[in-house]
Amino acid sequence: MISLRFYRIYDIGREINLDQLERELARSYFTARASFLRVNPKSIMMEDPPLMLKMHEVSVERQGISYNMSVIARLYDIGAISLCFLYEDHEAPSSVLEDTVLLFSGHEGLSELFGIYLKNLGEILGPHIQNLSIEPDFFEDYSIYVTDRIDQSIDPAVLLSGERTQFSSQMREEIVRNTLSYTTEDIAILSYDSALLCNPENPTDLIDLIEFASVQVLELRYYDRMLNRQMEKMYDDIEQADRMWRIRRMRQYHVIMAQLMETYAEISEITEKVNNLIKVTEDVYYARVYATALKVMRSSQWSGSVDRKIEVIHENYSMLSEEVRIQHSNFLEWVVIILIAIECILGLLRAGH
Repeated sequence: MISLRFYRIYDIGREINLDQLERELARSYFTARASFLRVNPKSIMMEDPPLMLKMHEVSVERQGISYNMSVIARLYDIGAISLCFLYEDHEAPSSVLEDTVLLFSGHEGLSELFGIYLKNLGEILGPHIQNLSIEPDFFEDYSIYVTDRIDQSIDPAVLLSGERTQFSSQMREEIVRNTLSYTTEDIAILSYDSALLCNPENPTDLIDLIEFASVQVLELRYYDRMLNRQMEKMYDDIEQADRMWRIRRMRQYHVIMAQLMETYAEISEITEKVNNLIKVTEDVYYARVYATALKVMRSSQWSGSVDRKIEVIHENYSMLSEEVRIQHSNFLEWVVIILIAIECILGLLRAGH
């Protein structure tokens, strides 16, 4: 048995009420919620499991051979959409996996189809999600290859790199560095943009964990980019305010501070949700797979970048707040001085009379 899963994950820029969406879509489409099959429910916890929407199948031709693929969309409450093209052949030997994977290396032959299905999905969701906006060119892609046995004819380095070549020992070691096993009959090898799972049982739970890790990375990338734009706007607004007269400048500072606090609160809340999308508690092996997936996808780098930018926004808010406080104190001091001067003048006038 072999199966190939090709993912592209997108962001819609807003959170999704999955319960309401499920009720509305279930009238016309087959929907379901994600669930883990082979572990204790307490071992893996999701506050709001993603909603699955089954779309119509598609046939993809590569080198004169047609491959019939299922297409599955998953919707996440944090505002992410996962599109997956799934090819399965339960009769195929493991030895054909390598050749089949190379036909679709780099999602070859699938990019246009992803665009078509994403547009169709937007038309399906548009009436149910207000102001739906999907940016088709900003996505996270990942591929998962599965076979039911460890086969020596399969070269993991070829599969995960997407090319046949004479790899150096150092490069081969780097490609297969993140290798995990639970028994002597299974193996999971994870790389930056693909994974190989050899397991006598269909490893659906591991597949889901890897997908969820990809969703987290996409969301962190999305909010990192959003913060870049917010910071550029922040600096432009401060520079523009600095050219204004003092009273107008203070008013503009208050406007900027309100915007910064809104951004700080919004991004802090959503990134907390992203980082806690799923919790793997009791199952040690699943926890290792999930942590390794996040590591190889460089989740910590994106998370660190987001945290640093949130901190910069907070520091700028504090700086503006201090500037406003100083200017307010100066203003009050001048008021006191003027009042004292007026009192002195009135006293002198009374004395003169």
